[in-house]
Amino acid sequence: MSDSRFDRRTLLKTAVASLVALPCASLVRRAEADELPHLSEQDSLAVAMGYVHDAHKVDPNKTPQYKPGSFCHNCVQLTGKEGDTWRPCNLFPGKTVNKDGWCKVWVIKPGAKPG
Repeated sequence: MSDSRFDRRTLLKTAVASLVALPCASLVRRAEADELPHLSEQDSLAVAMGYVHDAHKVDPNKTPQYKPGSFCHNCVQLTGKEGDTWRPCNLFPGKTVNKDGWCKVWVIKPGAKPG
């Protein structure tokens, strides 16, 4: 029985430590955003997500998910400092995307207007 309690305690301590570390990791990620490499359109994940640096180049006939006026800068997944051209995206960890880009996972940011 005592082994069970120890395992549970260890699990809880680890879970709490992880929850505390997540916001810290986010701050470090934001601080290092300027140092992150730009996502390549040829990156395998970028290809799978249909990412392009310039949303104006998306062919709506080939990509029915695309809606005119949808850009990374008005997507809920984009993070980083408003106004920066290259910013981190939750979908492409460790890379930055162009604010005028687009991918198939685009979801409008609450309060944002397409365009």
